Amino acid sequence: MRDEILINVTPQETRVALVENGVLQEVHLERTTNRGIVGNIYKGIVRRVMPGMQAAFVDIGHDRAAFLHVADIVAIKNDEEKHAVEGSELLDKQDAHEADIATLLHEGQKIIVQVIKDPIGSKGARLTTHITIPSRFLVLMPDNPHVGVSQRIEDLDERTRLKDLLADTDFGGDTGYIIRTAAEGASDIELDRDVKFLSKLWSGISEKAKTTKAPQLVHEDLALELRIMRDIIEDDIERVRMDNSQSFKRIQNFVMEFLPEINNRIEHYEGERPIFDLYNIEEEIKKALERKVPLKSGGYLIIDQTEAMTTVDVNTGAFIGHKNLEETIFRTNLEAATALARQLRLRNLGGIIIVDFIDMQDEEHKRHVLRTLEKAVERDHVKTSISEVSTLGLVEMTRKRSRESLERLMCEPCQQCNGRGFVKTPVTICYEIFREISRASRAYDVQKFLVLANQEVVDCLLDEEASSLAELEVDIDKPIRLQVESLYSPDQFDVVLM
Repeated sequence: MRDEILINVTPQETRVALVENGVLQEVHLERTTNRGIVGNIYKGIVRRVMPGMQAAFVDIGHDRAAFLHVADIVAIKNDEEKHAVEGSELLDKQDAHEADIATLLHEGQKIIVQVIKDPIGSKGARLTTHITIPSRFLVLMPDNPHVGVSQRIEDLDERTRLKDLLADTDFGGDTGYIIRTAAEGASDIELDRDVKFLSKLWSGISEKAKTTKAPQLVHEDLALELRIMRDIIEDDIERVRMDNSQSFKRIQNFVMEFLPEINNRIEHYEGERPIFDLYNIEEEIKKALERKVPLKSGGYLIIDQTEAMTTVDVNTGAFIGHKNLEETIFRTNLEAATALARQLRLRNLGGIIIVDFIDMQDEEHKRHVLRTLEKAVERDHVKTSISEVSTLGLVEMTRKRSRESLERLMCEPCQQCNGRGFVKTPVTICYEIFREISRASRAYDVQKFLVLANQEVVDCLLDEEASSLAELEVDIDKPIRLQVESLYSPDQFDVVLM
């Protein structure tokens, strides 16, 4: 399988696309003004303890208080010297669900926490006190003296070899590790290098936590492009291409220090066409924001994302098959199972997912569809679990959700339909306008550009994105004029070449 990672970096946002055999599978997006906070470590202050919910709200210095459930308080000790946590008792993970949060936390208490889920919708960030710090091959667990191995490493001899290597490592005290999937085949030298790196990093975090005044950030996770290099790079990734010289140098330095074996796979793309245009990524992103997903057979999926869950409806559409109705339904469901696995990754859908497959009478057909779905999600980097097909033809799935979906990141509730649908945000439209102008300036010899857009988009270009617009004018050496079109919808615009 030929896999590639494409990285598009602008001053406003970073976008990463994972392409498998020429087909877009995942899109990761991080905006400069709204970076995700998953993985960040904070020294927070407990503001409210709620025994009825067995949870607490913790101030970590953001607008909204973050949420900490008793089940996520797994490694707190009364030892500020070592853990920078005040006035708590040791709570073993197996006892977490039985403990009373009122005996563990109190209002005004300072506590070291890590974000495990970004603020989503109206909900604040989700926290844990079980700190984990990832590297290329390992995940450090400062308060859990245990060595675990990723379940995706299936070879028993390799699992044993890796555990023995870590067991021989003098990681000491209460420190433990999880051996990541990427460690399969890693040498003792490579693992030892990761152990030393993580030990040094944790030592620095611990020292900083002692002197940091709550509520405040103690440790920030890597930027998106570097997280991708750390977490997704595997042997089947043939190359990584990026279109920004500064980002390329930053990734090169990172790779030379931590991933020297893949240095020859890193490329700086300097072509005339935008890097995402080479693989039709822009068009695929647009499709990923639509409810309807057409299947090659003529069938289709309808995907609806709600606050509590995502529902997926499978339909035969124009597909009439060549044999009988049962065979037509079976073939449609098989194709839908494969397409669904891709859509989950592409749209970054998480939480509870209910799939309404077309009803099948044959039990073997049901098992085959389920196996196809399970096989299709194996390449997903996010943990997914799938239930059996119910008597109604429904399949319940869960997919770990730590960040906003693609739709929630790029769109906002539509004011024209009272929130029943979505339109792209003015910022998203501004960035599309910038890309369209950049593309046209390379392809055509023009004197100036005229942008026709909705009032909100023009206001955004003149306010929040004014500096970006000025930079673009300098870059293309052409003036850009703006004109409000009152009849244009919020996500409609035209770039006129003059």
